[in-house]
Amino acid sequence: MKVQSLLILLVAEVAALSLWFLSSAILPDMLAEVTLSEARQAALSSAVQAGFVIGALVSAIFGLSDRYDPRRLFALTAIAAGLINLSLAAVTPGGNVAIAARFATGVCLAGVYPVGMKIAVSWGKKDRGFLVGALVGALTLGSALPHMFVFVGGANWRVIVVVATLASIIAGLLVLLAALGPHYTKAARFNPQVMVEAWTNRRVRLAYIGYLGHMWELYAMWAWIAAIALASYTVAMPQGDAQSFATLTAFLAIGAGGPMCVAAGYLADRFGKAEVAAISMAISGSCAVLAALTFGGPVWLSFVIFILWGISIVPDSALFSALVADAAPPDQTGSLMTLQTALGFALTIVTVQITPIVADLLGWPVVLAALAIGPVMGIVAMMRLRRMGANP
Repeated sequence: MKVQSLLILLVAEVAALSLWFLSSAILPDMLAEVTLSEARQAALSSAVQAGFVIGALVSAIFGLSDRYDPRRLFALTAIAAGLINLSLAAVTPGGNVAIAARFATGVCLAGVYPVGMKIAVSWGKKDRGFLVGALVGALTLGSALPHMFVFVGGANWRVIVVVATLASIIAGLLVLLAALGPHYTKAARFNPQVMVEAWTNRRVRLAYIGYLGHMWELYAMWAWIAAIALASYTVAMPQGDAQSFATLTAFLAIGAGGPMCVAAGYLADRFGKAEVAAISMAISGSCAVLAALTFGGPVWLSFVIFILWGISIVPDSALFSALVADAAPPDQTGSLMTLQTALGFALTIVTVQITPIVADLLGWPVVLAALAIGPVMGIVAMMRLRRMGANP
């Protein structure tokens, strides 16, 4: 029952999260139809993050997962997200309604990812890192999926919108077949005391700092990797070939991190969450710098660095949530994890929005190098946490 339920949950997570970076995947084909400013291009992606933050906070404040079966909450929000997403095919590309639809999609996805994490950890305690890692791996593959839709499906971006919508609706129906594990418990409602605990509990605070450093880099890379690869490849390749290869690169770079989330969770349960998180950030931060140094150089070299970057940039994500759960008082674990997620995604609103603007002013190499600041900050936090003996 455990394996079957987890597999169902992971497949549903992959399908529903295909909505997250849909706008980034279809943006090149949308731009062939309309002219959009850099701010509007960024808003299509950052609106999802903004919606997710609001949705996560509302869910915590009203205790939605306390009062409702998490599988039904997952199903309802996944189906709603899919139906809202469908409107993109009918409205003006990049217009106010489209951006509002992306925001509403993000609100709904707050009922998919955090709720899915709660279902996953209900199946175990000692293998918490592995369980959360598997879920984040599914999120990663789902985030990459729209790039594969575009690569396989061609330039008709409205068809891609419909395909992603169907995937999310199927995800909502599929998750109802999963079961809850023996360790399922209702999370505490949002409590103002959580704000105090997040600041005064040093272990929680360091886990938050590490997570914020991780998020500084992650979503800016995920949202713009196709554009980054395209700009780099066009120096040495014809535009058409570069665009096709950049789309494939984006899918592989994002998707490659999925299996590593599972592996990192397994290793963290045995060797320490802070240690594994620090190693992951050391590799990803180095790749950001290398991507800046080799930008516009040999295509094969840039491709290899982008893939290695994708492999290393996400596996630590689940470990920060597990570290908070380890350090938090039992009656505040749910709220502290929700607050952590909300703060992290709030930061990505800024990074996703300003990335193309700064790139236009200073160039992509400067932006890529600046993304390494986050991992450096995260590594320092994890080393301090390690010295405290934070890992169980």
